[in-house]
Amino acid sequence: MKVQANDIQMNYELTGKKDASVVMLSHALGSSLSMWDPQMEILESRYRVLRYDTRGHGGADAPANAYTMELLGDDAVRLMDALEIAKVHWVGLSMGGMVGQSIALNHSDRLLSLALCDTTAVVPREAQTLWQERIEAARSRGMQTLVEGALDRWFTSGYRSGNHLELELIRRVFLATPVDGFVGCSEAIRRLAYLDRLSEITTPTLIVVGADDPGTPVAASEAMHERIPDSILVVLPSAAHLSNIEQAGAFNTTLMDFLREHGSTVA
Repeated sequence: MKVQANDIQMNYELTGKKDASVVMLSHALGSSLSMWDPQMEILESRYRVLRYDTRGHGGADAPANAYTMELLGDDAVRLMDALEIAKVHWVGLSMGGMVGQSIALNHSDRLLSLALCDTTAVVPREAQTLWQERIEAARSRGMQTLVEGALDRWFTSGYRSGNHLELELIRRVFLATPVDGFVGCSEAIRRLAYLDRLSEITTPTLIVVGADDPGTPVAASEAMHERIPDSILVVLPSAAHLSNIEQAGAFNTTLMDFLREHGSTVA
């Protein structure tokens, strides 16, 4: 489905139980709402589920300019407004977790709970060169030059050698991501600096990370856990960055347990 929100055309799916509270899913850089396929069946059995394509990805518009994390957070809130949804349980992975932090810090009244998965709260100065190299590579040579490196970070070697259908689907979505969207969101990510503000978050928070995540490692999740009051940290064994896919069963159990503890299914 398409809707105009925050001056762009956004793409979303709203499914599940009509009278239940809403779980909103936000995906990783270079992905799309399809990244959440392994979570849909179990979430739809108890909740209304809103998943969407972030600005610059999937079926959303991809303006050719640098984005900010605050802009991406505003996009999500304006989408909620357009759909007349007051509050959500937010589940964000990687970039989606960064967007979730923006909402928790700037629009906390719109959240019932917050799940930050395989993400971080700050991109250090020493990582700026790496992000600039990715941006320049995408602009000059296209997404195909970045896809294998992304998959190496996103999945363990054991999972990659297993010839999983999900791996090929993620590859196709990455390659289909507009360069302008990838660059715009990369500019937002490289400027991420929420770590010192995390103590302001009062929303019930779950932090999930794959034990083998090289991009947003366990230490990054521990740093968030130390600063967000009463947060819960769960480390999933044998998972890299896209832990919701590689260890879908353990991820789903962890998420559903948290949602049951921190909110009714009734809207």
